[in-house]
Amino acid sequence: MLWYTGRRLLQLIPVFFGATFLIYFMVFALPGDPVAALFGDKTPSPAVIEAIRAEYNLDQPFIVQYLLYIGGLFTGDLGTTFSGRPVVDELIRAFPITFRLAMLALLFEAVAGIVVGLIAGLRKGKLFDTSALVVSLLLISVPTFVIGFLLQYVFGIQLGLFRTTVSSQAPWDELVLPAIVLASVSFAYIVRLTRASVSENSSADFVRTASAKGLTRGRVVTVHILRNSLVPVVTYLGVDIGSLMVGAIVTEGIFNIQGVGGTVYRAITLGEGPTVVSFVAVMVIIFMIANLLVDLLYALLDPRIRYAK
Repeated sequence: MLWYTGRRLLQLIPVFFGATFLIYFMVFALPGDPVAALFGDKTPSPAVIEAIRAEYNLDQPFIVQYLLYIGGLFTGDLGTTFSGRPVVDELIRAFPITFRLAMLALLFEAVAGIVVGLIAGLRKGKLFDTSALVVSLLLISVPTFVIGFLLQYVFGIQLGLFRTTVSSQAPWDELVLPAIVLASVSFAYIVRLTRASVSENSSADFVRTASAKGLTRGRVVTVHILRNSLVPVVTYLGVDIGSLMVGAIVTEGIFNIQGVGGTVYRAITLGEGPTVVSFVAVMVIIFMIANLLVDLLYALLDPRIRYAK
């Protein structure tokens, strides 16, 4: 297990450099001049343009820009935005907000999705099962922004249970409704995944053997059916952490959340390569660590899984 963990951690290195290189290249290849976008309709003098390009190394070839960024990365200097703020400050400001939003969404989709999927799987073919399948299909089919505006109108404007927009500090209670919106599609997939797995395992030989030994129904369901059914669900949740972080851009736009999504979008439109790459690099690291933890959880959920040398 220790050897496997060390090998997976070493895999972070090439993934990190590969992801940062590709993202930096994509930002570099965007059409238009980032300096011109910075001034908008105004036309700065050529001297001002050249000074700004030299300050942000925009007058250098792509590979030089990337190497300068990587060199600054190892010294703790992620560069500055065109507004003069250090990229590190932007990370410290935006990431905790999006992280809280993603964790709330993950908690909702995991708990609610597994519970609904478990009940549907145990009652296959009955009213609850049919209703769960229909609702999950609707959530998958309807775009997230439609669900967001609908829930915002019903629970925020009509019922007044939640704020329609999130304040700049983004406290936990204001992120509940955005988290439900963000998790809606993943919730539907988890319901279907859990239902299918529970339905399959319910008729397995080891479940019949456990019942024949006289174990209570509750123990058979929780220990034998649910535990074995969680392996594919945990896999999906591990992958979904990165998807929630990236997919938050739509939800953050609907509820005016000042998180990663809006910051990265503004950085892309302005051509701020260091800002985009720094945010993406952190998300890549989070994604890789989450997948590593999921792999390690396999051995706890299924004793047959072991990580040998």
